[in-house]
Amino acid sequence: MHPTPLPCGPGQESVWDYPRPPRLERVARRLRVVFAGTIVAETAAGYRVLETSHPPTYYLPPGDVADGVLGPAKTAGICEWKGRAVLYDVVAGGHRAPGAAWAYPAPKPDFAAIAGYVSFYAGAMEACFVGDVKVEPQPGGFYGGWITPEVVGPFKGGPGSMGW
Repeated sequence: MHPTPLPCGPGQESVWDYPRPPRLERVARRLRVVFAGTIVAETAAGYRVLETSHPPTYYLPPGDVADGVLGPAKTAGICEWKGRAVLYDVVAGGHRAPGAAWAYPAPKPDFAAIAGYVSFYAGAMEACFVGDVKVEPQPGGFYGGWITPEVVGPFKGGPGSMGW
């Protein structure tokens, strides 16, 4: 059983109104990822995945990720909706964040548009932005959603939420 959704204010959306299975949609605002004082990725051509109980997960085109910041791909888990993922270390400014980014090289058909697109764990980065808003990481260490003031929870990922 999931918790009671928090009320939405003007311009907000509840993660409890997001679909399951998840939906992919284009993002009109600029996305930016900063690590070790370096902009490691920046785009105006991103996507977000919306799934019940999760803040949006943002995906950036591989061509908008700075050269040399992603370590070699390592096989990771399987998402029932998107397919097999790969993990990347993020390297910049003499620092390394192990497994801090991921992608789906050959996703399932509903997510084909994000083949090779890269997502970043906000908690492992110096900062991630949607437009000019610095995001908060989704609670816990497993999921990679980005929380902005326009998204209302409660959010899956924290203690006691794995059964939602």
